[in-house]
Amino acid sequence: MIEMKISYMGDKHCEITHGPSDSKIETDAPKDNQGRGEKFSPTDLMGAALGSCILTTMAIVAERDGIPFEGATAKVGKEMNPQPRRIARLATEIIMPKGLASDVRRKLEGAARACPVHKSLLPEIDAPIIFIYQD
Repeated sequence: MIEMKISYMGDKHCEITHGPSDSKIETDAPKDNQGRGEKFSPTDLMGAALGSCILTTMAIVAERDGIPFEGATAKVGKEMNPQPRRIARLATEIIMPKGLASDVRRKLEGAARACPVHKSLLPEIDAPIIFIYQD
């Protein structure tokens, strides 16, 4: 079990401490929900978690199979549902490295869809993954 400690700092700001590493993340409520939007909101962290999980899962497969993966990037767009207030959509674009053969592309795309965060999302959350190849 990984433990994270969350401390409320006032003014809708929290500080999250990762137990194993002691690294910290701060959050703020978004502007559209009584905050100042000065930092990631908790729902922003869901999008960040999705994008970083997809890239990390793909990198694990790429490293295992000797596939060059440096330079890959992800962009996640988050859309909120007003009632009930929750994440409605997390659309992810993956910019892939140049020069990947079609069989390698299929393998990495499968790894992206197997990311644990993507698999943990509720079915009501629209979470498409778009792959962009720069060849």
